[in-house]
Amino acid sequence: MAFVEPVTLRERGVRLEPLAALHEAGLRAAAADGELWKLRITSVPEPENTGKYIDDALRMRAEGNRFAFAVVDDTTGTVLGTTSYHDILPAVKRVEIGYTWYAKSVQRTHVNTTAKLLMMGHAFDTLGCHVVGWRTDNFNFASQRAIERLGAKKDGVIRGHALRRDGTIRDTVMYSMRAGEWPEAKAQLLYLLERHALA
Repeated sequence: MAFVEPVTLRERGVRLEPLAALHEAGLRAAAADGELWKLRITSVPEPENTGKYIDDALRMRAEGNRFAFAVVDDTTGTVLGTTSYHDILPAVKRVEIGYTWYAKSVQRTHVNTTAKLLMMGHAFDTLGCHVVGWRTDNFNFASQRAIERLGAKKDGVIRGHALRRDGTIRDTVMYSMRAGEWPEAKAQLLYLLERHALA
């Protein structure tokens, strides 16, 4: 049995369902919304490479080190983006959350906060994880701020860690949250979502 089993998670009009080939057209449209593949600090696929992106995610799922979700509007069925558990370490009950991107039209909405609430809750409360981690490009300041808003702590920077899509070498900023920190982080995320709903 895999550490992360197929599951569908939903909250506040956002649905996370296991990424599959049937999401290709929707994911391609989400990537095209804002031409996200042109950002050098992300791994968003070019529209013509969306099928390969999904194939790679499914291969990594079969290998046990990534479980990708399609992020879907629960009312309309529109694919809004994708996010994943990755670097899954069952022996120490640790997962990371990443490979996350959304259509430009839903960025800075409740979608990312809701998706993270669902994934963190599943990781800590269902999978029994001791630690959830995140990593991002040292120049992706928006991602760093978003991770810090979740309540994650900065662990440090791994220098010369990975290649960007343009061939340059990036430093990677690492973050984590321990299980004991989750209740307070959950309360803060719920507070932020309630404030957003009232706005």
